[in-house]
Amino acid sequence: MEPGHLPRTPAMKEPLMQSPHPIPIVDFTGVRTGDPAALARAGREIHEACTRIGFFYLTNHGVPQDIIDGAEQAARRFFAFPPETKRRAAVNARHRGFNALGDATMYQATRPDHKEFFSVGLELPEDDPDVLAGQALRGPNNWPDFMPDLQPALYRYYEAIGACGADLLRAVASGLGLAPDFFVSRYTKRMQRTQMVYYPPQPPQSDEAQFGVAPHTDYGCITLLWQDMIGGLQVREIANDTWIDAPPMPGTFVVNVGDLLGRWSNDRYRSTLHRVINRSGRERYSIATFYDPTYGASVDPRELGAAPDTLRYEPVAAGDYILGRINDSMGYRKKRAAESAGSA
Repeated sequence: MEPGHLPRTPAMKEPLMQSPHPIPIVDFTGVRTGDPAALARAGREIHEACTRIGFFYLTNHGVPQDIIDGAEQAARRFFAFPPETKRRAAVNARHRGFNALGDATMYQATRPDHKEFFSVGLELPEDDPDVLAGQALRGPNNWPDFMPDLQPALYRYYEAIGACGADLLRAVASGLGLAPDFFVSRYTKRMQRTQMVYYPPQPPQSDEAQFGVAPHTDYGCITLLWQDMIGGLQVREIANDTWIDAPPMPGTFVVNVGDLLGRWSNDRYRSTLHRVINRSGRERYSIATFYDPTYGASVDPRELGAAPDTLRYEPVAAGDYILGRINDSMGYRKKRAAESAGSA
């Protein structure tokens, strides 16, 4: 089955069951300081997690708590502004800025996600060669004029989590039996996207078709998620085909494989369905980082050891793949595409 597509079963309606295979915890102690033994150990643990369930918790990750706290506080302040104020920083064609309730509908979902989010990417000036060339999703961020302190708080987090992502991919490469620096040349100008996400409480009368985020797989290579203590994230546990909770654990990030890494690994690494249901009666906040390669980086399963007779996917440019997936799920992009077609 092509990564990113939902199985055609009624399993989404099954009650949540306790999994006998919990999401593993990977201790990153020593990895970011360059300890080869720690890197090898983490690589083995990540390989086991990614081939079995596609999710793990990362502890002792090295991102300073004050940076995380600053980003969380900034998110809470930003989403507290009235909708008409937040729309002054509305998402633009570069997929930067504020997305209101109803802007995102996951593929095959029947309703838009019950969330708001604000997206940033790698800060590039208008005279950057890739921006001048019109490369999609590239350029300066769309920072709000009504909250000038958002930029330093969120971009500080963006850089810190990006550095963690780079070290995480060293461990991923080690687990795949590659040189630890394998991904470095593929990330010279990363397509990292970081999103502050706000989940209002779902209405008590909402039915099973309403989600904070509907069941989906992530588009890119690897995702690092900070979540508050409210809970609501659930993962489709593969072995038993049931939903399990991914409860908040202080001091950790939740990490998962995206479709691009699933494709790159020829499906050895699992890009797993997950969803958010916020029936807590409280507001929920998270910060998701999609740590993805340079736009033109070739994603070729043969580079990760796939034999020609087992090859499931042809090479694809990372940016083209991610852009296609964003266009499929973002309502504002579908609307613009329809308007452009109508005026042609």
